[in-house]
Amino acid sequence: MDRLPKKVINLPLLCSLLFMLSGCQTAYYGTMEKLGIHKRDILSDRVEEARDSQQDAKEQFKSALEQFSALTNFNGGDLEEVYNRLNSEYEESDDAANAVHDRIEAVEDVAEALFDEWQDELGTYSNQNLRRSSERKLRATKQKYGQLLSAMKRAEKKIDPVLSVFHDQVLFLKHNLNAQAIASLKSELRGVQSNVSSLVAAMERSIGEADAFIKTLEK
Repeated sequence: MDRLPKKVINLPLLCSLLFMLSGCQTAYYGTMEKLGIHKRDILSDRVEEARDSQQDAKEQFKSALEQFSALTNFNGGDLEEVYNRLNSEYEESDDAANAVHDRIEAVEDVAEALFDEWQDELGTYSNQNLRRSSERKLRATKQKYGQLLSAMKRAEKKIDPVLSVFHDQVLFLKHNLNAQAIASLKSELRGVQSNVSSLVAAMERSIGEADAFIKTLEK
């Protein structure tokens, strides 16, 4: 019996790609700086984008839950149409989840670059009073950012369990398109509702932290 070929990871190539990506980000920030757009401005914009992506994801998961709830009350009709609606909601939820993940990563990237630059520049002050003032502002901004990132990460962690449940239900229906299969899903409804409610609450807290952090950057 032939063996399947093993995947070979080219570590030098992987390292080169990572270095190139890092270099691209550095070049991007440098170019934006020359245009008068500083890392602080980019961070504010990316936090807004992350906040908006969580708002969109929150609404999408609520919409998916509504479709799932409607499905469990199915009393006749086109099962294929019902399945297609639920599958569409799942796919849109998956897209929303990926957008949230990407936006949070973008926030982390620019925040790290900003704080590194800020820390390095503290050593270039000749006026020690100004240096101490800037250092206090750095600590305060880092603290607020830490609260924001923690809130975002907590909300992010609640996405995959909900998405996993939706995936399982859609996959089950794909191969069991009958009223009996739909009836069997009713036992899952309460757990799904609880998970989505917890996700929505976490996202609302994260959105609030994002608004507060943006105000911090504007001071």
